[in-house]
Amino acid sequence: MLATIKWTGKTLELLDQTQLPQVKDYVVCANYRDVRDAIRSMKVRGAPAIGVSAAYGMALAAYECETQADSMDTFLECLDNAAAYLISARPTAVNLAWAVNKMLDKARETGDSAKIPVALAKLAQEIEKEDLEVCMRIGKHGAELLGSPATVLTHCNAGSLATAGYGTALGVVRAAIEAGKEIEVYADETRPFLQGARLTAFELAEDNIPVTLITDSMAAYVMSQGIIDCVIVGADRIAANGDVANKIGTYGLAVLAREHDIPFYVAAPISTFDFGIQSGREIAIEERDGNEVAEIFGHRIAPEGIRILNPAFDVTPHGYVTAIITEQGVIHSPCAKGLEKLLKGGKE
Repeated sequence: MLATIKWTGKTLELLDQTQLPQVKDYVVCANYRDVRDAIRSMKVRGAPAIGVSAAYGMALAAYECETQADSMDTFLECLDNAAAYLISARPTAVNLAWAVNKMLDKARETGDSAKIPVALAKLAQEIEKEDLEVCMRIGKHGAELLGSPATVLTHCNAGSLATAGYGTALGVVRAAIEAGKEIEVYADETRPFLQGARLTAFELAEDNIPVTLITDSMAAYVMSQGIIDCVIVGADRIAANGDVANKIGTYGLAVLAREHDIPFYVAAPISTFDFGIQSGREIAIEERDGNEVAEIFGHRIAPEGIRILNPAFDVTPHGYVTAIITEQGVIHSPCAKGLEKLLKGGKE
């Protein structure tokens, strides 16, 4: 698996996912502004990977603030400004704010401006390591839900490229294969940014995992043909009641899965849950540049002057979700009660 994130101690190197699969190149982030730009431009994407990258962005900010601040108060003010700038990159993925706020808490807890940069760099490395371990636990829990042979339909990219490694939705696939199960994947191309075609198909092929690419509009057809055994997707934010925000098109897949009596699974870490909101109606949906729809690789495919709608995410109501696969276990429907039980230490 290609490393998505590389920390050198002085810079952060991020695999430029806008150039995959044709070019495997890394962008070098020398400061938190570079990290924010990489997140905003989707050079790095996927909620867990965004969170890890933002954590390193805060470490870079701490080194910069150390040279500018003349007191602890001005140091923390500098960090607060960097945090707000990083969080503004993308509003929907909760892991971004989660990681940044965790870094801010660590800075205040450390209390000594001279020690904060090293402390934050260490914490960012711990967050990266923890994300990999969490993905592997998600994979193990999710693999138990899959039969053998089984064909999985997935949307967008929730694999090693979207995390610190291994993946969430694709982590379930990898764990099932490692357990000796025969698994095949169908990948939606995921318009308009083509994460399924460019990234999911790419990383599965790199790992010699059987993958078939389809357009988004073919999902209903392949389900009707009895080809798909289950749908597994990732998540960018999950409300307290189990409503799931994920890449645009996910909601449609959930409706189709229900119609065809196919299990619809969401694989995501507990950090993706936003317990401050009660339902998906409260989730801010990022609206991106219309040129992402009107153009493909810089070539205009739509008439000039037309209006374009380009929401990056949609929200799947929890009633369409068969189960949410977390590092702590599987939360079965109804999700809200299952989540409460799981977090209290019970088994689902």
